[in-house]
Amino acid sequence: GHRMITGKPPMEDTEQQPIFWSFRRCPYAMRARLAVCSAGIRVELREILLRDKPAAFLHASPKGTVPVVELADGTVLEESRDVMQWALSQNDPDGWLDVQRRDPDHTAAFLDALDGPFKTHLDRYKYASRFDPEAALEHRAGGAAMLAEFDARLAARPGLSGEKNGLLDFAALPFVRQFRIADPVWFDAQPWPHLHRWLQAFLESPQFASVMKKYAVWQEGDDGVAFPETMERDTSNDADVGTSVG
Repeated sequence: GHRMITGKPPMEDTEQQPIFWSFRRCPYAMRARLAVCSAGIRVELREILLRDKPAAFLHASPKGTVPVVELADGTVLEESRDVMQWALSQNDPDGWLDVQRRDPDHTAAFLDALDGPFKTHLDRYKYASRFDPEAALEHRAGGAAMLAEFDARLAARPGLSGEKNGLLDFAALPFVRQFRIADPVWFDAQPWPHLHRWLQAFLESPQFASVMKKYAVWQEGDDGVAFPETMERDTSNDADVGTSVG
């Protein structure tokens, strides 16, 4: 019955869907997909290979990094944080932005530290291990110091965002996952019980599964994939309505 309310013909709905350029394993694209899923916003997902970027993608965003979201009005969002804010500002059923409303300064500082120093340590740790083992260990230690801070926060409450996971958690989790992948045996041996619990719960969550499906690479002329595939939120809302009426 949603469509009758808006009075839009179905065709217009699909035409107006934002285009979301994505690369499955990229943590920036991952956190943007998580926010789009949480908000329940339908987008046309176009999976690309970063080593073979389509012309249409580079036309939308010459800097050539994912995620990129093209809106119907021609606006182009080129930063994952902007995509998260765009999605959640329209619909935030799980309260991801509560932490930002409560403490905007802490939120901005946390995200800056994550995308600045932590990302630098992560990249150099992961990639320097190939050619400069000493530098790799230095950067591992730098990242580990920040992860120990996360663990201390998670000892006090279930999420970095507060009583439940929110913006800070889902912005950070894809990067912490990558830090672990660089050397899982070392990571799992660190004295971070709360961080381990938090990461493991995410890796086993339906949210993670729903944003990590494998899609064929988009080719010029293809329709993208409707994402998220199942709008489970709609059906659960209908069920709730049914039970309250009956």
